[in-house]
Amino acid sequence: MAKKAKPKVKYLSLNGKVVPWAEANIHILSPAMKYAANVFEGIRGYWNADEKQMYIFRLEEHLRRLQFSMKVMRYDESFSVAYLQDCIIDLIRANKLRQNTYIRLFAYVDEPDGGMSAGAPVGLAIAATPRGPRGEPGKGMNCQVSSWLRLPETSMPPRIKCVANYYNSRLAWAQARLDGYDNAILMTQKGTVSEGPGACLFIVRNGVPVTSSLTSDILESITRDTVIQLCAEYFELDAVQRDIGRTELYAAEEAFYAGTGHEILPISSIDRMAVGTGDIGPLTQKVMDTYAELVEGAIPDHPEWRTPVYDK
Repeated sequence: MAKKAKPKVKYLSLNGKVVPWAEANIHILSPAMKYAANVFEGIRGYWNADEKQMYIFRLEEHLRRLQFSMKVMRYDESFSVAYLQDCIIDLIRANKLRQNTYIRLFAYVDEPDGGMSAGAPVGLAIAATPRGPRGEPGKGMNCQVSSWLRLPETSMPPRIKCVANYYNSRLAWAQARLDGYDNAILMTQKGTVSEGPGACLFIVRNGVPVTSSLTSDILESITRDTVIQLCAEYFELDAVQRDIGRTELYAAEEAFYAGTGHEILPISSIDRMAVGTGDIGPLTQKVMDTYAELVEGAIPDHPEWRTPVYDK
């Protein structure tokens, strides 16, 4: 029998209360378990050692997207942004986290043995655990264009973060790993590029960043929006949002994933063809560096994107 993983932190948050890790439970027959009536957010907190402060990046935007996800999934109840923010900050303080942290926030239908159409009561669970950067320094990912297609908006709402959507991503990721790749790229039903499992995708053509449009069955990514703004403000480049063909991936000079979990993660090859030289491209490196400095507060711009956790 496999050993249970040791908790990384002592406390989780359940329905607004900080509780010991082992006590954060929901009923096995809740709609959250039976029917994936569960929406979530992944949020990062960054520790600034010089300022002795943790900054949560674009917290309000994440919490408003959670509210939108609950609306689209027909929940009968919601939570205010202020309440959600307080719950997250209370949890981080209770665990005394002073390092880079990944915050998972779940809102789910918690009626014991509730039916498929149940929309209340709504439970709230939050985990905040230490987490470093994704990927290996100086190395890009080798990606596969998946045979699994991205779920279309006519079947599921891909622009929100509902748990059920992510089995589509898991299938693509699992296939890629079994086939010897690091990760995957999903195409739309019409044959254009959508996104990666858990991250949006940028390519660079003739020095210009290009990303799939919001109508390409992608998540309305907060990191994607951040990258678009960074390119305009720091590099005087207007990112193009449009359809991207499969073979255009092979013509790209650079490519990278962008997402809260992935942060900025370079892609070195697609379908075993090198992207550009196969090394991290110059624009990708600039975006990686600028993003890292911005989220940690090393660059003072956009203070509205950084919510401090600890009182000074």
